[in-house]
Amino acid sequence: MIREDIQTVFAKDPAARSILEVLTCYPGLHALWLHRIAHFLWSHKLRFLARLVSHINRFFTLIEIHPGAKIGRRFFIDHGAGVVIGETAEIGD
Repeated sequence: MIREDIQTVFAKDPAARSILEVLTCYPGLHALWLHRIAHFLWSHKLRFLARLVSHINRFFTLIEIHPGAKIGRRFFIDHGAGVVIGETAEIGD
């Protein structure tokens, strides 16, 4: 899934130049990866830890994704500062 996420960045952002750049300079990608951890915790009833990971995610990326939100594959956030995705959001593939 990580490989697919990186490929999605290259497919949707013509400014992406290298894998190193994508891994280090794309907060939308980091937000998605941290959301997956938070969502896993949320799904396993570890709500406090899920909210904590979500809060840390928002602090570092400026992108707020509630741990209960459902996000499918090949999702890409570009220039995401201030993006908020709520608990009841369902974003498909």
